[in-house]
Amino acid sequence: MLDSVLSFSSSGLTVPEFVFCTVFSVIFGVLIALVHMYKNQYSRNFILTLILLPLIVQTVIMLVNGNLGTGVAVAGAFSLVRFRSVPGNSREIAAIFLAMAVGLATGMGYVTIGGLLVIIVGFVMLLVVNLPVGRMNQMLRDLKVTIPENLDYEGIFDDLFAEYTTRSELLRVRTVNMGSLYELHYHILFRSDKSEKKFLDELRCRNGNLTIVCGRVAQEREEL
Repeated sequence: MLDSVLSFSSSGLTVPEFVFCTVFSVIFGVLIALVHMYKNQYSRNFILTLILLPLIVQTVIMLVNGNLGTGVAVAGAFSLVRFRSVPGNSREIAAIFLAMAVGLATGMGYVTIGGLLVIIVGFVMLLVVNLPVGRMNQMLRDLKVTIPENLDYEGIFDDLFAEYTTRSELLRVRTVNMGSLYELHYHILFRSDKSEKKFLDELRCRNGNLTIVCGRVAQEREEL
């Protein structure tokens, strides 16, 4: 009876071996979570999921242990999770796949490979996050300027855009306040060496101190 408690009858895997793999699965999960948290938005529930996912996958792999029928059933059960969760962005999906791959490695006993996978993928993630790729979008502004209807909006702010921005694009024009005002909607790429407040002050002088709204462009949530 004691032998049945201390080992898995189908594979002969002992409890110490299971605990050993479990400890490393949790450690790897914590490392994956820390990498995902670096310069990124996250929730507590998602971080908890990243920590526990390698352990869960490891346990499933140990229980399946080459049983084809059980493996197919488990794969079907995991596929249902996709329809019970909110779609994530590309970085979240990458973190989930990494956690599952590490759990698969530790579940098959390849703890060293799992550790190398965490180190290599984590290093690449941190390297890419710190590259200046996409930082130009941080200077992109969404600008809405209201002007009186008697002003000709074509080219009215061209000199200011040339001084304070590197790129400007008029997206649309619409009438507001019963047609007595125009609202001009621009996308501008602001110069890093210029004062945004001074730019807005000059716009206010030009549009008669009417409403001006300037903010970061809302980024669409990328999904896989």
